[in-house]
Amino acid sequence: MKESAKNLRISEDSGKGSELCEILLYGIMKDHYSALPVVPKIFYKQNSQDNAKGADSVHIVIKDNDFSLWFGEAKFYLDIDRAITSAVDSVDAFLRSDDQIKKENSIITSVSDIDQMGLSDELVKQIKSTLNGKNSLDNIKPKINIPILLLYECNITNKANEFTNEYKNRIISFHKEKANQYFKKQIGKMHSIFKYSDIQFHLILFPVPNKDTIVDAFLEEANHYRG
Repeated sequence: MKESAKNLRISEDSGKGSELCEILLYGIMKDHYSALPVVPKIFYKQNSQDNAKGADSVHIVIKDNDFSLWFGEAKFYLDIDRAITSAVDSVDAFLRSDDQIKKENSIITSVSDIDQMGLSDELVKQIKSTLNGKNSLDNIKPKINIPILLLYECNITNKANEFTNEYKNRIISFHKEKANQYFKKQIGKMHSIFKYSDIQFHLILFPVPNKDTIVDAFLEEANHYRG
């Protein structure tokens, strides 16, 4: 725990708390989507002042003896509209970079994690064969999923004292509005990407009452382990 904490990015920039968001996405992928954490990017950073390179998380989901690739994007902002714009820009840049996608695939096939997850030898062989650099990305895109976690400070949540039906209905209505806003912006920016329609996107909106309170508590705990 202490060694991992030393690599955390402790900064005062506008993205402060982004690592917390990446950790939350890691947990959501593992617990909700039953994903295998093939490349836990939070542990692969080059140094403590850098964001995780490429996707914020890289996972494989196994279903019916087949696999899908999940390249995650995580944002934590005060303003959900800024989070939406930033996420769309990041996802667009990632999907337009064949080199970046190939690099993520090469990491998956080169690290030992994939051989130590209890998968059948046949499935491991299939994953490595599909993701090797000789296979066209056009063949891989139907396997790509992009989970986008937007953690944001929410006035509705801040004013709520308990989880009532009124609060739930207001959040659902607000999130439907913001989900439509996100995907309209994303489609407008990315529709020209080859085989865009083959890629699946999963938007996860996570409201919090106060960003600074949560980030400060996280950093205090991290600093405790950093020593």
